Amino acid sequence: MEQIHIQKDFTFIDDLETTLEKEGPFSNWDLFQMAYQAELTTITPEFNGLRALEYLPHMEFMPHQIESAKQAIEQMNGRAILADEVGLGKTIEAGLILKEYMIRGLVKKALILVPASLVNQWVTELNEKFFIPAVAHRKNYSWEQCNIIISSIDTAKRPPHRESILDLDYDFLLIDEAHKLKNHKTKNYAFVRDVKKKYCLLLTATPVQNRLVEIFNLVSILKPGHLGNYESFLEQYGKNRKKIHQDAYLKKLIQKVMIRNTRKGTELNTTKRTIETIWLNFSKEEKAVYDDLNAITGPLSTFSKITYLREICSSREACYLSLQSLAKDESKKEFVQPIIEKIAQLPHHAKAAKVVDLINQFHGEKVIIFTEYRASQHYLQWYLHQHGITSVPYRGGFKRGKKDWMRQLFKDHAQVLIATEAGGEGINLQFCNHLINYDLPWNPMRLEQRIGRIHRYGQEKNVHIYNFALRETIEEHIMNLLYEKINLFEQVIGNLDDILTELNITDLESEIKDIFSESSSTGEAKIKLNNLSSIIQYNSNMKNVEEQSYGNY
Repeated sequence: MEQIHIQKDFTFIDDLETTLEKEGPFSNWDLFQMAYQAELTTITPEFNGLRALEYLPHMEFMPHQIESAKQAIEQMNGRAILADEVGLGKTIEAGLILKEYMIRGLVKKALILVPASLVNQWVTELNEKFFIPAVAHRKNYSWEQCNIIISSIDTAKRPPHRESILDLDYDFLLIDEAHKLKNHKTKNYAFVRDVKKKYCLLLTATPVQNRLVEIFNLVSILKPGHLGNYESFLEQYGKNRKKIHQDAYLKKLIQKVMIRNTRKGTELNTTKRTIETIWLNFSKEEKAVYDDLNAITGPLSTFSKITYLREICSSREACYLSLQSLAKDESKKEFVQPIIEKIAQLPHHAKAAKVVDLINQFHGEKVIIFTEYRASQHYLQWYLHQHGITSVPYRGGFKRGKKDWMRQLFKDHAQVLIATEAGGEGINLQFCNHLINYDLPWNPMRLEQRIGRIHRYGQEKNVHIYNFALRETIEEHIMNLLYEKINLFEQVIGNLDDILTELNITDLESEIKDIFSESSSTGEAKIKLNNLSSIIQYNSNMKNVEEQSYGNY
């Protein structure tokens, strides 16, 4: 064994002896006492409990948020997946963890990567709630000089930002919507894996979406080797996500790095959601156009026809614009031109009229309306204005600053926010407790994202959801045979993705479209939809029994 050489630093001792021999100069006793007392104030005698709570008296944390923060720090050493269901406050938990490490002097430099649309929201939350001096990345900002910086992952991974970030040593890395890193072959995954970090938090409501190996990929960012290597993991566990519940050893390993709270197990369950289906009928003229569209044969594929039927169920404008585009093809113009002319003569949409009636019953309370189509969004904004109702739009095409502006206008001035699907993820609207699903998505996972915008941490009122559906249309089939039969409205849809994967269904919306495309009649489509909903219902019941046996993650 080689001899170990120990180098001693005698500088302090030499300086002290010299000062004593010369009888000074010594530090001022009062200043020493002040410095000593300041150090005693900030020192942490033990690494248990959260000191951050003393510095945040204005915040009211829920018990599960405090426990999650303590668990991530004390048991997981700051490397954890925060996988609470939508709306339970993962951002609050992450902010509390970061604040705790900063108070303890363990984090000075932090990188926070979030979806582009949520950058400003994260900056506001950390600054105003936690007094953490976070800044959003700008072109003239230096990655080296900014200690707490927030950016989108798309910006951070691009040159020259990528090189600058990978050269730095971060005390703390946070990834929001971390399920988007599920594929280990992507550039995003490789970039996040290569960032040098001491502590790391991954935030996602759906840690496993399609394959069991996705949880392996996320855990490998936090603790490489914790679940073995890629090949051995696949060989031992395969792709069956039931293994998370059924394999006791795997479950225990995952519990060491993942915290998951569900709505049923938290105090947030005290605010209820009430669901009301509002059935509507087309006017005689609207129904005639719908039937004409449904009767078209020849140049239109079944898939295209379904799209147009969904659009006419949303607004005249949505369908009119699509058919106008189709009519540019001369071979199809003769089939659709008569319908286009009929649409141009239609009265206001049955759904829009009902929206006004419903909003007037809320006596000025805030309302968010979700529609699938931008044309319907424009129409609704105009129609509400005609009836003296103020509204603002919110959609994916808006830049980050404009989205923040629309949210602020909605909070402070307008009564209604009309959102396309871009409003279904990320934006927090707990100051509103009325939501109208003007168009129902065919993917129920998106429905829960919508509801999660208002039924979330900070919501003090019961939440009211109104789902519009037109009778004797494609909407009626979907409503009756999917949503209502398997009771998707009343439950959080956290387990639906598991069920669909077990049925080898990667996308429920595509599955429904395939049913209509491959059916020769409406009756056949109804039978197939009924069979699909029955299978989902059966598997959902079986999963509930299974979870009672195995518990959560």
